[in-house]
Amino acid sequence: MYQHVDNEGKAIPLRPSKAVCVGQNYVAHMQEMGGAPVKQAVLFNKPPSAFVSFDNGVAIPKGLGAVHYELELALLISKPLKNASKAELNDAVWGYAAALDLTLRDIQLELKQRGHPWERAKAFDQSCVLSAFKPITCLSELADVSLQLKQNGAVKQQGSSQQMIRTIEMLLIEASQCFSLQAGDVLLTGTPAGVGPLEAGDKLALTVADIELETEVVISE
Repeated sequence: MYQHVDNEGKAIPLRPSKAVCVGQNYVAHMQEMGGAPVKQAVLFNKPPSAFVSFDNGVAIPKGLGAVHYELELALLISKPLKNASKAELNDAVWGYAAALDLTLRDIQLELKQRGHPWERAKAFDQSCVLSAFKPITCLSELADVSLQLKQNGAVKQQGSSQQMIRTIEMLLIEASQCFSLQAGDVLLTGTPAGVGPLEAGDKLALTVADIELETEVVISE
């Protein structure tokens, strides 16, 4: 069973709950997906069953069409937030991690065309792959976090949190207006441009801030 762990491999005493995700938070990614600017953040949730570590690779389902990678900065919430003010965000984030928001792209496109919700494409089992979390005190500046994904040695995604449409602070406040955020929730903050399909056997190298890891794509059982 998944448990949040720190960079020393120790369990973090926060019960894994939902992941609150934001779509189209980087202009270039919004454009590559055919989107347009919106007044409100595009928010959706993933259930606890979506959480999985990188320990056994990145598992993708078989027979459900294209599965796309989306590299993101993940933040672990440390205290309840509801209709949060800027002042209430102090000590609200325990730490940060590298995350892959896996997306069943063919299914998502079909759902979009029909005007249906995205859960079938975004909230399936093992669709939120997380590294160990590092304490937020290890990060000097949330507003300038670098992100990079290499697939089989080729750089596919390259970006920085400086390019976010909505800052971390803005995301936390807006998310808390839509959902009650609980300690143990994870906020996924959006992905840069360059998303694409995964194939079994792909070698991935991920960098988010000072977190670096290598992993391989496998077929889920």
